[in-house]
Amino acid sequence: MRISRIAHPEGMAFVALEGGEADGTGATCREIAGHPFGEPEFTGRSWAFEDVRLLAPILPSKVVAVGRNYADHVKEVFNKSAEHLPPTLFLKPPTAVVGTGAPIRKPEWATRVEFEGELAIVIGKPCKDVK
Repeated sequence: MRISRIAHPEGMAFVALEGGEADGTGATCREIAGHPFGEPEFTGRSWAFEDVRLLAPILPSKVVAVGRNYADHVKEVFNKSAEHLPPTLFLKPPTAVVGTGAPIRKPEWATRVEFEGELAIVIGKPCKDVK
């Protein structure tokens, strides 16, 4: 089952995409009641994929990131070996998460913007000392 979050004419919803192509074209978006975690219950409402807009899969409450974890990039930027620098934790606002095809807006004052691929891990419940 392909689960997505969409903007539709009346608001936003989690949906199951049914049928259609791999890119969603021709699919039907069946609305899921509440959240998509666990066995989904459907509301009975649906939309054609072409009539909705894909959103980010979920809006996080916070995004915690680790910097200086790519040795080649650290050497390039700091002219030092990464082994002599501690990792740096930093936060990004939840609005930094955007959906498929959404524009990435660069502030006019930003002079140095670099491409980075990111991996996200969603922790779905409170936890401590996770191994």
